Amino acid sequence: MWPHRSATVSAMTEPSVTAATGGRWTPVIGLVGGVGAGKSAAARCLERIGCVVIDSDSRAKALLDDPAVADTLVRWWGDRVLDHAGRVDRDVVAGIVFEDPAERRRLESLIHPLLAARRSETIERAKQAGAPGVVIDAPLLIEAGLDSLCDAIVFVDAPVADRLRRVARDRGWSAEELDRRQAAQAPLEIKRHKAHYVVTNTGSADDLCRQVRRVFDQIQNVQRPDRRGVGTG
Repeated sequence: MWPHRSATVSAMTEPSVTAATGGRWTPVIGLVGGVGAGKSAAARCLERIGCVVIDSDSRAKALLDDPAVADTLVRWWGDRVLDHAGRVDRDVVAGIVFEDPAERRRLESLIHPLLAARRSETIERAKQAGAPGVVIDAPLLIEAGLDSLCDAIVFVDAPVADRLRRVARDRGWSAEELDRRQAAQAPLEIKRHKAHYVVTNTGSADDLCRQVRRVFDQIQNVQRPDRRGVGTG
């Protein structure tokens, strides 16, 4: 059984099975949590110990520079989506999709298949290389069904006040903007329920990394089920 663990934890659900390559256990770990909770910081902790990190948000933003994607966005929304240099203005696009769920779904239908193909390639390469783990850092991990790719899901918890302080400092967002962004995602209760482990990001970066490393060690030490989904031990 895979436990749901943190400093104070209770058992919840079991993750799916992902095969390893050449007998090496390379778990795929999904990160979830509230906006500004510190998922990317947790991902950096795992990257330092050799895990391959898939930053879906950064990859999605990079795709906006793809000429074919940019042409499609201009066709949909006009030249207003371009900045003075003729590149896609990410802030304008964000304003469009966060105000209109239908437009957000349309953008996702364009971007998500491209992200999925690249994500699959990255996971396969990491397994072939025998990486200790693969981390998916995606704001919509649950909403997009990416939890089905994960062997374990880690919820990064943080109080609203801490999350607001971080996004105000790092992104210049107001409380209203944080609420707007959070409302576009699944409720935190659902994300937490889906998780197998919880880490709390209320202290220093070192404290977060210590928690993340403990969770990673627990994931690594779980005996990997076989392809039939039957425990081997």
